[in-house]
Amino acid sequence: MSQEKSMLFHVYYKQWMKLYKKGAVRNITYQKYKQTYKHIRKLMPEMTLGDLNRRTYQKMLNLYAETHEKQTVLDFHHQVKSAILDALEEGQLLIDPTRKVVIKGTVTQNHKIKYLNQQQLTKLLAQLTLEDELNWDYFILLVSKTGLRFSEALGIAPDDFDLTRLTISINKTWDYKSENEVFAMTKNRASIRKVPIDWQVAMQFAQLIKGMQKDQPIFVTPGKKIYNRTANDVLGRYCRRAGVPEISMHGLRHTHASLLLYAGVSIGSVARRLGHSNMNTTQRTYLHVIQELENQDTDKIMRYLTTLM
Repeated sequence: MSQEKSMLFHVYYKQWMKLYKKGAVRNITYQKYKQTYKHIRKLMPEMTLGDLNRRTYQKMLNLYAETHEKQTVLDFHHQVKSAILDALEEGQLLIDPTRKVVIKGTVTQNHKIKYLNQQQLTKLLAQLTLEDELNWDYFILLVSKTGLRFSEALGIAPDDFDLTRLTISINKTWDYKSENEVFAMTKNRASIRKVPIDWQVAMQFAQLIKGMQKDQPIFVTPGKKIYNRTANDVLGRYCRRAGVPEISMHGLRHTHASLLLYAGVSIGSVARRLGHSNMNTTQRTYLHVIQELENQDTDKIMRYLTTLM
């Protein structure tokens, strides 16, 4: 066995993530790669690159799936696959062991619903108190209307609003998880984008950001720590008050994307608006919506074909 193929796979993965991911992705994302490395080392401590084939790779995924939900297993698979494809390109593997992989996972009965329908969202937004000062209510409104990630919305500064063109520039995030909260890079290059906003949101925020420091985040109070849990608690309270399923802040992002797809917006446009690196991510995340729309399309096709006789 060559020296490369005798290398333990978890050692290769650790070297790969340090070489290609450290400093290239946000720290929060890099921490996920580190967790993936720990799982590889725990599940398959003796597996070398030479041992890596479809059977051994499937075995590793199956072991991981015994204690994780299907979506988490899928995320794990995508992080590991990135390293494997590079090893394949480098000639350290002869075949792609991830081909035709089967994704399994545990089923959690009490899983929160991921998104609301249009009627439910309308009821939720009716609970917001939108007065003269920025608060979590305006934060909820902004995420609902834009589909921004939590950290992206936190990173919004007055300078990011273009009230003439009705857009918000997303070119940074707010690293609310670090000890010294600071601006941080976006999740990926595709996340740097201009998100169109409707004129109502533009008019509301135009008044709110007047007099604010142009380059400082509008939702962040200096010296006050921000927690995602706090925002989720506020949102959950409004959901209960509105009588709609309780969702998370990230669920608002899913709601925004789902409603756009149901409205007939192309998957490419939704992917760009969300800042996804490619449409595969959008298709995978919103497969349930896409399948439902395809069923509706089939009904439309059948109804149309009957008119041709």
